[in-house]
Amino acid sequence: MAERQVNRLSRFNVASLALGLAFLYLPIVILVIYSFNASRLVTVWAGWSLQWYGEFFHDSAMLEAASMSFRVGATSATIATLLGTLAAIALSRGERFRGRTLFSGMLYAPLVMPEVITGLSLLLLFVALNAERGFWTVTIAHTTLTMCFVAVVVQSRLGALDRSLEEAAMDLGCDPLRAFVAVTLPLIAPAIAAGWMLAFTLSLDDLVIASFTTGPGSATLPIRIYSEVRLGVKPEINAICTLIVALIAVLIVVASLVSKLSNAKAESAAPL
Repeated sequence: MAERQVNRLSRFNVASLALGLAFLYLPIVILVIYSFNASRLVTVWAGWSLQWYGEFFHDSAMLEAASMSFRVGATSATIATLLGTLAAIALSRGERFRGRTLFSGMLYAPLVMPEVITGLSLLLLFVALNAERGFWTVTIAHTTLTMCFVAVVVQSRLGALDRSLEEAAMDLGCDPLRAFVAVTLPLIAPAIAAGWMLAFTLSLDDLVIASFTTGPGSATLPIRIYSEVRLGVKPEINAICTLIVALIAVLIVVASLVSKLSNAKAESAAPL
């Protein structure tokens, strides 16, 4: 009876997992398949073709928007990773200081604040400063949005580390900064890399905040795609989205392999 119940539960779990994966990834699979559709009508299948990928690489406006998105994403993710890591270190390893609660609340506010409010407030700030909206205003806005995500990831990793490792390094003659660089930084490097990838993905995906802070001639790829989709979905849009999905998948695989290699090196270097 118990064995039959376990089998029944396992089938239910498998069915639930299959339905969940289908709900999440079936639209993406359909999008990828129809990016190779030879027909201009996205709902009519007319055979396999790479025509729309060629159309994308000959669309100068779309390529410029893609370049803008990747430059903004890489720059904002790097700045957000640096600032978010420093903020996580201050909250995790620093002594309690006056204003710590306020600092923590302001750091994590973008996690719960609607993007419309964030974008509007940044727009008003840039207008008050008479700043020309373009690459740097979008980069600053995305850094503000993604820094809190990096801080959460790195702070959780710091909280799980054993501080006795740093103390042992300082007992052996290292100053606190050298102990952090030699011991703690390599241990939190996977979390920092994960924070960078998360920040880059969020920046690449953002539409609302970028639409408030961008200017003429500096549209990002989501803004460009949204403006095209309002007039009707073109097969070229499917090709662009497929390329982005493939790029993100490659980044995830590379990060996973790097993490596994670093863990393997750490295990091999550990004393028996």
